[in-house]
Amino acid sequence: MSAESAQETERRTFHGGRLVARRLKAHGVSRLFTLSGGHLFSIYDGCREEGIEIVDVRHESTAAFAAEGWAKVTREPGVCALTAGPGVTNGMSAMASAQANHSPMVVLGGRAPALRWGQGSLQEIDHVPFVRPLAKLAATPESTAEIPALVDDAFAAACAPHGGPAFVDFPMDYVFMEAPEPESGPHLDAAGAGERGAAAEAIERAGELLAAAERPVIMAGTDLYWGHGEQALVELAETLRIPVFLNGLARGSLAADHELFFSRARSQALKTADVALVIGVPMDFRLGFGGSFGEDTEIVVVDAVEPERQHPRVVAVECYGAIGPTLAGLGAAAGAGGLSSERWISELRVAETERREAERPELQDAREPLHPMRLYAELAKVLDRDAIVIGDGGDFVSYAGRVVDSYQPGCWLDPGPFGCLGAGPGYALAAKLARPGSQVVLLLGDGAFGFSGMEFDTLVRHGVNVVGVVGNNGIWALEKHPMEFLYGYSVAAELRPGTRYDQVVEALGGHGELVERPSELMPALERAFAAGAPALVNVLTDPTVVYPRKSNLA
Repeated sequence: MSAESAQETERRTFHGGRLVARRLKAHGVSRLFTLSGGHLFSIYDGCREEGIEIVDVRHESTAAFAAEGWAKVTREPGVCALTAGPGVTNGMSAMASAQANHSPMVVLGGRAPALRWGQGSLQEIDHVPFVRPLAKLAATPESTAEIPALVDDAFAAACAPHGGPAFVDFPMDYVFMEAPEPESGPHLDAAGAGERGAAAEAIERAGELLAAAERPVIMAGTDLYWGHGEQALVELAETLRIPVFLNGLARGSLAADHELFFSRARSQALKTADVALVIGVPMDFRLGFGGSFGEDTEIVVVDAVEPERQHPRVVAVECYGAIGPTLAGLGAAAGAGGLSSERWISELRVAETERREAERPELQDAREPLHPMRLYAELAKVLDRDAIVIGDGGDFVSYAGRVVDSYQPGCWLDPGPFGCLGAGPGYALAAKLARPGSQVVLLLGDGAFGFSGMEFDTLVRHGVNVVGVVGNNGIWALEKHPMEFLYGYSVAAELRPGTRYDQVVEALGGHGELVERPSELMPALERAFAAGAPALVNVLTDPTVVYPRKSNLA
């Protein structure tokens, strides 16, 4: 072998952890979220060599939620590394959340060495069988040489619609051994995948229904966001003159002050619509399992691919394909002009205005402790249009979901239909790292704070200046009030009243404020945003306030 050939061979041979890192870099990964574990040292070394920032947290669930949060804010796959055994099991709730939200993320797991498998190594367990139900791919390489291709497979699986988590664990001996790096495969880009719209026949039939509609409505959700369909949605709504309602990550796809955006009139609109475009959102409990629509409403379903579950009611047309081209096709098929919907729009605007006016007494409520609505009325005054607002809680965040406005996509993050508390600090960490110039506001119930409040230490260590706001009512309100309605009593629903979560954050190196009355709130918020450090405004809220819940959860 010539000296030149030998040098080339040496240049392309790396230890397994470096091979992992090189594939991450090839897929555009800039940050790895993790909690330190010996099974991962080789991957850390590879990331350090490849210039990938390692962001360490206090609990593996936060590392995994941060990976999902990164995906939600950037629409690129987020990546976390979890050590073997309990590290992987601690991340499983976040993987289930990503599965429910169709969030593309790649989870790298440590694994006991293959050489010693079955002999009782530290944290030895086969993760793949119990991770597989949550992941689009769950696999283990059988040699160091297999690592690069398997990492590529994980990214391909995570990014293919519908997106979701993919999992690969790496035997400890394989990531410390060396192997030649294969020729690099093509860079995978989820946003550019599958640009063909739905079948022409389906689009034509849906266009006919829309052209004849007098009370059309659009209900769009998270998969519209993953499909980069927001601009096509705006063009369709404006061209055909269709009122728009949004949930999940689709919030902000039509700005809250757009003339065709509605939120408070949703029940009336969906129930009385003659044609409903249901775009990128399942008819699950949030839409009454299809019952939110009228019995005679003609439903047109639009999504990137077919749903995992059957629709709970008969739909008129199913349009599966790239969302942007599909919506453009629907506009053309419906005549590319305004429908006979102006009277309908006016009716909904009257209802929307009336319901917003009906909220005014709560928004101005002067009670002490505060009504959550008063808190959100004051918060709205200090939020930028591109502020990223993250909800992590029960009733407190339910109020936020009702009244916090979004003006751009990717600016409202909540746990989604899996409803896992503790997601917020990880989401906030990733969001601020991804968009350092934007306000990032973390809304926490006092119950949710108990899941991952120690992550304020993570925010302080990494200089990630998130502003947290706790709605502190001293109870598990989501459970206490319904249980008392059903039984006349409640159990396992009490927390310690007035707990000083602000002092916890101060002890961790952040800025803390306690708010007991409305007059204190705005100055506290202003100081928190100006603190130059992670901050928490601990707001005492009234435990007797009952959220007016309508969703049938099951």
